Amino acid sequence: MPDQLPHIHSARLSLLPFRGDDAAEAFACITPTLARFMDWEPSPSPAAFEAVWQGWLAGMARGSDFVLTIRRADDGLFLGLVGLHHADTPAPELGIWIREDCHGHAFGLEAVTALAQWAQDNLSPAHLVYPVAEPNWPSRRIAESLGGTVVGQATTRKFERLIYRIPGRR
Repeated sequence: MPDQLPHIHSARLSLLPFRGDDAAEAFACITPTLARFMDWEPSPSPAAFEAVWQGWLAGMARGSDFVLTIRRADDGLFLGLVGLHHADTPAPELGIWIREDCHGHAFGLEAVTALAQWAQDNLSPAHLVYPVAEPNWPSRRIAESLGGTVVGQATTRKFERLIYRIPGRR
């Protein structure tokens, strides 16, 4: 495990560890339509959301999960969250969401690519896992751009999920 939480910078983005100060911006962006491709439903209140993000902070303290805010580097605009879950296993799991009014600018691709690169450099996983709702073509393209191939499928209460395996570095 790395000695400190990741601070990742790409051409247009800053990926920084989630903090309680980020909660209001994140909560405001988590809508039912955004969550249609997520396993979870939006928290009904900021207080309920606090229980969620407190769990993220605990996971980051343990080194098992990294939840990073995605901000535009030029103006600091909050764009979404990207996560590396089960980071202490041979096959960490990637996840992402981008606020709806910022879709279509390849921010998700840039953020996931940067986090996957960080994971390869710092954790040396055997491979990465990227679960995606089958109808979520933008996320599927992200996985495929990283060399991901479908290795499994599962039915959730909301959608069919495809499990992509993204190869580790050899």
